[in-house]
Amino acid sequence: MTATSVNAKTAANKPGAGMTVGLFITCVNDVMFPQTGQAVVTILERLGCKVEFPRAQTCCGQMTTNTGYYDESIPTVKQYVKAFSGYDYVVAPSGSCTAAVRHQHPMLAQKTGDQGLIRDVDQVATKLFDLPEFLIDVLGVVDVGAYFPHTITYHPSCHGKRLLGLGDRPYELLRNVRGMTMVPLPMEEQCCGFGGTFSIKNPDMSAAMAADKARHVRETGAEYVVGDDNSCLLNIVGVLSRGNSGVKAIHLAEILANTEED
Repeated sequence: MTATSVNAKTAANKPGAGMTVGLFITCVNDVMFPQTGQAVVTILERLGCKVEFPRAQTCCGQMTTNTGYYDESIPTVKQYVKAFSGYDYVVAPSGSCTAAVRHQHPMLAQKTGDQGLIRDVDQVATKLFDLPEFLIDVLGVVDVGAYFPHTITYHPSCHGKRLLGLGDRPYELLRNVRGMTMVPLPMEEQCCGFGGTFSIKNPDMSAAMAADKARHVRETGAEYVVGDDNSCLLNIVGVLSRGNSGVKAIHLAEILANTEED
């Protein structure tokens, strides 16, 4: 599909018309950043999608899986299948959780030897898209009609960059935001130091990595550091706020949801 621009004021230009999309909010967003989920809904509805929030959804199980509790993670996998099996597409505002569903759920299902579960997980896991993937690869849109008159720098999360292979997608969406200046982030490929349980098991190393990332953010002179994973942003902005830098953090979806009328 050829990527196009969308005029938010043109009702006829709705590439998502007729689609019913399930929103996988993820734990961090549900508990700490509900505005990110609301922003995803705003964007998708602007593009013509009908968005539903299955209340039966739960955690992706990444933290228990990463810690080696495979058997204990299976109920989470089954619950994800139950919550989202009825949708053709599922969208999440998190590269990390999207990667967990795509890569860890099939692995966990295989370990059970349950052929029915293996089949169901394979079918449902492939329906999940991180927001930039869904906008560009499924809807074919690079310009969602956003406006954000600020200077930003973008931090690509490890899972989004390496496991999902998001590549240029987030940058392409950001380049089409009107009124905004984007400054390259030095050493952008370096991890922020969060890594879920990594920051708990290796606090000194995590703190040093976060300090490096925060220093690079300050070097850009940006007003906002933007990312596709709020867990990363939480770690980065924690260091920035303690240093009274004045730099704020904002999720990619919240920028894309903003228009001149807001």
